[in-house]
Amino acid sequence: MTMNKRKAEEAAVHSASWQEGWLQVKVPVPFSLKWVNSYLIPEQQGYTLIDPGLRTDEAINVWDAVLLRHGLHWKDITRIVLTHQHPDHYGLAGYVQERSGAPVFMTRGAHAYAISLWGEGSVFSQQLQSLYAEHGMPAALRAAIAENLETFVNMVSPQPEVTYFEAGSHMMLGGLSWLLIDAPGHANGQLCFYQKERQWMICGDQVLPDISPNVSFVPGEEGNPLKAFLNSLHELGQYGVKLAFPGHRDPFTDFQGRIAELRQHHEQRLDKMAAMLAEEPRSAYDVCEALFGSRLNGNAHQWRFAMSETLAHLVYLERNARITSVSVDGVYQYSAVTP
Repeated sequence: MTMNKRKAEEAAVHSASWQEGWLQVKVPVPFSLKWVNSYLIPEQQGYTLIDPGLRTDEAINVWDAVLLRHGLHWKDITRIVLTHQHPDHYGLAGYVQERSGAPVFMTRGAHAYAISLWGEGSVFSQQLQSLYAEHGMPAALRAAIAENLETFVNMVSPQPEVTYFEAGSHMMLGGLSWLLIDAPGHANGQLCFYQKERQWMICGDQVLPDISPNVSFVPGEEGNPLKAFLNSLHELGQYGVKLAFPGHRDPFTDFQGRIAELRQHHEQRLDKMAAMLAEEPRSAYDVCEALFGSRLNGNAHQWRFAMSETLAHLVYLERNARITSVSVDGVYQYSAVTP
């Protein structure tokens, strides 16, 4: 098989055309999610690229194949827009910027988080290990998570020069005006983009078909992330949406129905955790292991997601006075509040 034929076949697998000339590019990621969606939107001059993906050799090969298949070059990308800062969306932004010269847009809050993780002198890994230690996670697993975090540095390098935009403003995409909507919980600083006339929503990872977006409690962003997420879902449910473009899986139509399912999922998870803690006090790690341990198979990346999501739910329950916590020998133990 020739190089060009192989690239053409790879591009066909990893791209799909949508209305108005939009191109969905399925950029591979080395996680269970398999791919992240990038969207190329035709403009009067060039293309806007939304969420270029994680920087890996496989991802770059897919991009090279897709551009070749559609007769495009990196210089045809005139703007790079990031829904949020997670590495599977942000990682290639600097690489594409170097090759295209395009500006990169993201929110100030999202950029601050990216710098806290991968900027010079970052202490995020140490802070995360301290957080997990006081919630009962064994040292060996904490060390594996720290090692896994370090692998992401190359996958987000080079980091881009950023232009800020903010929720509440409007941006022209594909010749249409889109409202930028704050969408916290999964990622502080995340934006959704809404086009009123078409009733289209670019929703990042806030509302996904078939997948429950991770909601994490992380160092430096203490608060009540699950409450923020649920409040955001309530707000997004007020918009009429005929077609939603998510960060993972394929575009879908039942936006409000999916929001209802996500809200129900978290209500059931909260009830289950409260019932567990009514049986006996547990650390956050004990709760996490009981809920997710059998599915994680020692995967440090997945353990980080599971542990931080467990903490987000425990914070929500404690703030709502359904559980309480006390430090025992340096580890927080949670128990249900007796009615």
